[in-house]
Amino acid sequence: MTMRDVDYCAELVRGLDRDRYMADLFAPAEKRGALFALHAFNAEVARVREAITNPMAGEVRLQWWSEALIGGARGDVRANPVAGALLDAVDHYALPRETFFALLDARIFDLYDDPMPTVNDLEGYAGETSSALIRLGTIILTGATDQASAEAAGHAGVAYAITGLLRAFPVHARRGQCYVPLDILAAHGLTREDAVSGPASAALRAALGEMRALAARHYDKAIKALRGVDPANLPAFLPMVLVPGDLSRMSRPHDPFAVVPAMSPPLRIWKLWRGARLLRRAV
Repeated sequence: MTMRDVDYCAELVRGLDRDRYMADLFAPAEKRGALFALHAFNAEVARVREAITNPMAGEVRLQWWSEALIGGARGDVRANPVAGALLDAVDHYALPRETFFALLDARIFDLYDDPMPTVNDLEGYAGETSSALIRLGTIILTGATDQASAEAAGHAGVAYAITGLLRAFPVHARRGQCYVPLDILAAHGLTREDAVSGPASAALRAALGEMRALAARHYDKAIKALRGVDPANLPAFLPMVLVPGDLSRMSRPHDPFAVVPAMSPPLRIWKLWRGARLLRRAV
């Protein structure tokens, strides 16, 4: 893994995923390059929707990453600094490629405007994306394969992912994307169209409140599961400490189709610093 590739990945993560970038800085220096590579890869695949004109073009991009991971991509894969750094991290830390394949498969959902069918589907999507990143992070940090780390990663990732989707609700609505599960919408007498075009009714606010409650439950379960986790793995979990603050602000009156209240960047940095100390005490 060259310093040039590591620096490129670090800058990419800092620009596109500041929460994880700041969390990575709490990891030992010798582990940061691999963590930056992992999170740069995630940033690249998470923004595919923004760079395409049709879903099939997006699937081609995601397929390129799959082929790069199995050595079947055309051309010099390592000319891409993120791919080069990621492949080095995968080889050095024996990261399971099947986890990456599952993540890429889950990201196909982002390319289309199909609604999220059920809460179980949402949890599965979050597990294969956000939770998987935490799990891979613990492998980089300690080689963790224990059940406690896996359970904590599962809940932490779902809590963080749902909170992130709620923060991005206005963006997704403008694109016609619906991550609020249809079973939650139906329970409040709503349809997919209500979640992407409005109005910002009391029923929609109640549905979004149910989403916040779901994220909070997974957060609480993650905190409990962390008690059995090696403290050396905590940098992988650190972004989850932002969940309560974001959920609290989202509960304030607002138009969900405009701007969703969230913590400011300076406050997020302070919460991460404080959270690193609190999590260490908790375990």
